[in-house]
Amino acid sequence: MISVFFSCEHATCAVPEPWRDLFRGHEEAVASEEGWEPGALNLAQGFAIRFRTPLSHGDVTRLLIDLEAEGDAQWSRISSSLTDVQKGKLRDRHQRPFKDAAHHKIGEALRREPRVVQVIVRVEALDEGVVRVEALNGDDEARNLANRWAERLRSGTEAISAEALSVPTISSIGRSLRETFGADRVLVMTLRVSRSFFLEGKPMRWEKAKKHLIESLHETLTALTPVPECSSSDACPDSAGTPSQPPGEA
Repeated sequence: MISVFFSCEHATCAVPEPWRDLFRGHEEAVASEEGWEPGALNLAQGFAIRFRTPLSHGDVTRLLIDLEAEGDAQWSRISSSLTDVQKGKLRDRHQRPFKDAAHHKIGEALRREPRVVQVIVRVEALDEGVVRVEALNGDDEARNLANRWAERLRSGTEAISAEALSVPTISSIGRSLRETFGADRVLVMTLRVSRSFFLEGKPMRWEKAKKHLIESLHETLTALTPVPECSSSDACPDSAGTPSQPPGEA
């Protein structure tokens, strides 16, 4: 199976001690969906465990620095007042380690494989039950994978309204990975899940929805994995992946 990696930029609403004064009086905003994405880290961790792969995730509230954005868009209505020196320190302390970790993991995988998949995990304010799988315009391989995943998400349940979309832009980490390793070697998708699953358990309980999201991706990638050829004298895997006895040895 092709290697797949996950990132979650808006994983927490943590404010490091040196910046507490900056957020004094903004505690409600930090704890709200403006400051982070409740459920996103929980979902990303579930993917990482199932696929046995490291997870790259943000470690501060996006109101301090938005790891998904670049330039002026990184700074919120609260952190935009920081000096250039302070912003540089935040990039060095939080954005650079986040990107470096993702680049290292994917670089190691690409030494062994021709291509990998990067999934950016988001849980946000979409209509109840909506799931979107996005790929960059012009990336036909990623869009094909997104279509297949969305199709599997729709199968077996009417509670999830899944669609695959082509979009004009992707997050900062997605752009950086494609630029570094090549757009033909890193297939980037963004998974956007309605927070109604996590916050309200609607239209499906969170744990059930999470399992369906994870297993549908695993099934999609498994279906795209070529079955290795083997001779009649080999113990060839059957459709379930279990080695079978050669003829005459049962």
